[in-house]
Amino acid sequence: MPKYHVHRSINISASPETVYQHVADFGTWTTWSPWLCAEPQATVTVSSPSSKVGAVYSWSGDVVGAGEIEHQHLQPGKLIEDEIRFTKPFRSKSKVSFDFQPSGDGTTVTWHMHGSLPWFMFWMVSQLQTYIGMDYERGLKMLKELIETGKIQSKTEVRGVEEIGPLQILGVRRQCQSKDIGETMTEAFNVAHQRLCAENISYQPAAISVYHKVDVQSQTFDFTSGFVVPSPPASSPSGLQSWSLPASKALRVNHVGRYDHLGNAWSAAYQVARYKKLKQSKAGAFEIYRNDPQTTPAPELVTEVYLPLR
Repeated sequence: MPKYHVHRSINISASPETVYQHVADFGTWTTWSPWLCAEPQATVTVSSPSSKVGAVYSWSGDVVGAGEIEHQHLQPGKLIEDEIRFTKPFRSKSKVSFDFQPSGDGTTVTWHMHGSLPWFMFWMVSQLQTYIGMDYERGLKMLKELIETGKIQSKTEVRGVEEIGPLQILGVRRQCQSKDIGETMTEAFNVAHQRLCAENISYQPAAISVYHKVDVQSQTFDFTSGFVVPSPPASSPSGLQSWSLPASKALRVNHVGRYDHLGNAWSAAYQVARYKKLKQSKAGAFEIYRNDPQTTPAPELVTEVYLPLR
């Protein structure tokens, strides 16, 4: 059977013992789980005690499926070895582990999953590794913030299918990798603002980014960042791209908090769309930023994520 190994790491400004204690305690997992963002009302049960060999964390929901994970070997401050058993939407089990290594004044924690697929699903290995890896990155980012600050500045709310549009935007199109998206998008918004002002074109204050193409394996994005214009000119001014959306239905997911955690909202949107078997249109998915990051504290930033539907 085709085997896979997924692993992601992050550095946390805390001792190995402190990081280990958070991860070993299943009671903390609902706070930094990268999956419950899509269905926070899912049923979660944690055995007591929650941080010993034999402790079990189980979950059940419509969107997140069902299963359990059990501590099988614990080496305080160094290693956690678990077995994860999925029961819904299909039965499977894998080995999961966390290792903790001192790194400068902090700790590098690495989250692993070892598993296998039926031989006829060999073509899914690369895709599966990519998506699990993205989930692990989101979870580790939240774990880091929880340990270092005591809270996570991210709240996701699935609002459901809504009417939206028509929309017409003018903006700047860019391509970049995920690690550069914040800087690249900021530059695109600045250029769009300058060009619109230079052309004396009025626009709505809420900014918007439309994703034309996303390659999750290479983590590259092709997007346009700009502003909604109520009365677009007959032709786009030099340096600006136009994008339009007719009156449509779209799945909406709200995110409140730091932009670093927007992946939680996008993951929730695609998980819900898959569960509800919603058909996406060819129009690009997009996000609308409802307040200004230069004047709004990070925990209060409101972003609306939309998946246009057929």
